[in-house]
Amino acid sequence: MDIIQILKEDYQRFPVNQTYSIYAADVYFQDAVFKFRGVTLYKLMINFIKTFFLNPHMDLHDIQLLGDTIKTEWTLSWNSPLPWKPRISISGWSELRLNSEGLIVSHIDYWHCSQLDVLKQHGFSGKNS
Repeated sequence: MDIIQILKEDYQRFPVNQTYSIYAADVYFQDAVFKFRGVTLYKLMINFIKTFFLNPHMDLHDIQLLGDTIKTEWTLSWNSPLPWKPRISISGWSELRLNSEGLIVSHIDYWHCSQLDVLKQHGFSGKNS
């Protein structure tokens, strides 16, 4: 099975049963919140999502292989564990760089919104009322 098909299937069942064998042991990950190196920490981040986000869902809108880079467009949504359980949604894209063995060595996520925008979706405006 090729890596594009594996990623499509991982997105469909995210965050459950992800295929960690497609990542290099020292994979670099970065998004608007986290920045770290290592597949062990990557697994911990996914487990955090699985444990603390309610009803997480990842919609894959597009996936392309361009040389040694895979670009995905996606929307991640979940219900926050706050008492009123607001539905949170972040759309963005990922750039996954492959090494010569075909393993992902870099996974960088970009959001189409700011961290403040995400906070506002929880019902916090950032202003005193």
